[in-house]
Amino acid sequence: MHPRADRTLAFDSAGVDELGVVPWPILLRRRLRARIGIDPRWAVLWVVLGGLFTVSFTVTILVVSLQRIADDLDTSVSVLNWAITGPMLAFGVVGPAFGKAGDLWGHKRVFVTGLLVAGIFAALTAVAWSAASMITFRILSASAGSACGPSAMAYINRLFEAEVRVKPLGYWSFVTAGAPVLGVVAGGPLVETIGWRAIFAVQAPLCLIGVVVALWLLPGTDRLEGVRFDVKGSLTLGLGATALLAGISQGPKWGWASPAVLGCFVVGVASLAAFVHIEATVSDPLIRLDWFRTRNIAFPVLSQALTNFAYMGGFILAPQVLEKGLALSTSTTGLLVIARPLTFSLIAPLAGLVTIRVGERTAGVTGAIGVVASMVCWALVGDDTALWFVVVALALSGAGLGIASPAMTSLTANAVAEQDLGVAGAMQQLMTQLGAVVGTVVLTTISVSGGEGNLEPYQHAFWVAAGVAVLGTVAASFSRSTPRV
Repeated sequence: MHPRADRTLAFDSAGVDELGVVPWPILLRRRLRARIGIDPRWAVLWVVLGGLFTVSFTVTILVVSLQRIADDLDTSVSVLNWAITGPMLAFGVVGPAFGKAGDLWGHKRVFVTGLLVAGIFAALTAVAWSAASMITFRILSASAGSACGPSAMAYINRLFEAEVRVKPLGYWSFVTAGAPVLGVVAGGPLVETIGWRAIFAVQAPLCLIGVVVALWLLPGTDRLEGVRFDVKGSLTLGLGATALLAGISQGPKWGWASPAVLGCFVVGVASLAAFVHIEATVSDPLIRLDWFRTRNIAFPVLSQALTNFAYMGGFILAPQVLEKGLALSTSTTGLLVIARPLTFSLIAPLAGLVTIRVGERTAGVTGAIGVVASMVCWALVGDDTALWFVVVALALSGAGLGIASPAMTSLTANAVAEQDLGVAGAMQQLMTQLGAVVGTVVLTTISVSGGEGNLEPYQHAFWVAAGVAVLGTVAASFSRSTPRV
């Protein structure tokens, strides 16, 4: 029997009780396949990716509207920036814990619970009465929603064989990297049209719909015994990353030699050192440090973190360059930046098919080079730059990450044992999100550091992004493609 057919039959038969009675959810899944011709594996994929998109889309949706929201809540933009940085950081740091929770209690239960809680805090965000409450609800919503990432990865790795896994991982990569970008693109028009509160009022019922569909369609997953949570590791990582980011973001305002900034750096470095020590000694670490001695784990994960530093950090700056540097209208800027997520959405699914032929290493290097080229193009943008050049710069980064991300994700998944797939997926989410958060904070800090003219600070930031993306390309080149049978 063909392996796909065998896998599908095994998937359909899951859940039959000891008396041979088929529960109604499985009967409905069989009817779905019989009447519509949908492979149940792909139906599961669309459900988990739909939930992941719903929680990821709003993480960055307020980026271009912070001033308007700050005025509404009677606060400053610098304070409200944590409504962006906080959820992005939480989305990455909390994810590994949900990966382990899925291994322990089942990924269906974790996915549904995370989506439900994310919807509850989205509804509370819609009625937030102050900056503090709004930031708190956003962080809690993103923390709960981060459960969807590891669970989606776990379902993909369990339902699809290694030799065809790269295609569904292409869709997973589009959602994890593309949804926040689409949030940036759509955020401004949505806030202007319906208001920022209405965005989260709509997100809440969408999460509830996802919960209902997931309860109906998702099969249960195997559970592991004796899984423990690395609470100390999570706390030290979160404290260290937050302290360092606070120091970097507030350095220009408080002064780099001020006691507050130096204190942030000391606390950050000490906390991260403690995190590494904990991970080396704890029985069930948040991140398995021994994996970083494996070529096809260490280099793909490092490449993803570095390229996402440039990808997301650069994209946060792109609308500012177009509006402040080139004096384009908000509507024109919105139309231009669509080139990036559009290219990503077109390239990522096709890239999976190409990667199967050329190998993950070639795809990863090629994609990372595309991100480098994009950052260089942005660094060369001047007052008289043509709009077609801007479109090319945007498209290059979308195409680049659309090619590289599924290839590097597939390499890591193929390099770990099946029982470690949930933790591996969570670790990838953690490193990718940390890269994106650090890139956003560092490049934004550089862009406001001052310089001659409107564009020079942004050009400096993009040259830094290009250099980091070069390092991501080098890391991808040290990986090795999965042997094809």
